[in-house]
Amino acid sequence: MRDRLVVLAGVVLFASLVLVEAARPQQSGAAKDQKAAPVVLVDGWGRPVKSPVGKTSAPAPRHDISGIWEPANGPGDGIQANGVKDMPYDGKPEHDPPYTPLGLQTLKSHKALFGYAAVLESLNNDPRGKCDPLGFPRADFYQLRHTQIVQSERQVVVLYEFEKRWRTIWTDGRELPKEIPQPRWYGYSVGKWADDTTFVVNTVGTMGDERAWLDETGRPVSDAMRVEEQFHRVDHDHMELTVTLDDPKMYTRPWVAMKKFPMKLQSPDYDVTEMICSPIEMERYNKEYGDAASGVESK
Repeated sequence: MRDRLVVLAGVVLFASLVLVEAARPQQSGAAKDQKAAPVVLVDGWGRPVKSPVGKTSAPAPRHDISGIWEPANGPGDGIQANGVKDMPYDGKPEHDPPYTPLGLQTLKSHKALFGYAAVLESLNNDPRGKCDPLGFPRADFYQLRHTQIVQSERQVVVLYEFEKRWRTIWTDGRELPKEIPQPRWYGYSVGKWADDTTFVVNTVGTMGDERAWLDETGRPVSDAMRVEEQFHRVDHDHMELTVTLDDPKMYTRPWVAMKKFPMKLQSPDYDVTEMICSPIEMERYNKEYGDAASGVESK
């Protein structure tokens, strides 16, 4: 019995020495000269994680869309002067939303500066020209530049560069109001996570009168509009925004205005530029440059 214990102890000692030797860093000349292999990030299936522009990026964090974002294809991609990104007002029938008779009538009453039916600047009646708030969902469809998203335990707050406006999205489990206490420029929004990387937001109670347009081309909205946004974080540095509109007064069925609009993450110390619509500056511009009916000849 004693001899067996001695043999067993020897086997254990030998195995321990082998493990120590295997764990010890190799010091051969070839190993010293060899460069470390680049680190490639992979997803759960072992595939390299690629960004939409082909650069390797870290996986998306769970339940997190916070940060400073800008259009991935350049800041100009979010201006959308000729209408919502995926349905521009360009005269093509396939780009016309499914208007109701009221929707089409309201569209024709709007005199926009851009789009297929654009008018001269002196003839337009866009409320933006008076520095009224863009409101929502127009904030997604015009001058969508640097956008900061801040998350807390109960809210997600979206800070827009244009006009320095913000909106609150509740994430504390509350429901959308069944009766709207009072219409708001940016409505009432609640959000929840559809999965680890997709945040879905529904908004009701937005302005439905002549103070609010859907986009820069004068497409209409009503107080019955419901907007769904999907913020899908593709990876750590990239996110896609999809916006679907449902307004039974103005459109016969829901339609997608923005599909997988790409945005990229900026450095956390990025200083977002101030863009303010100043009534006095707008008045000066219209008098000296913009309003062809102002009587100013030297323009």
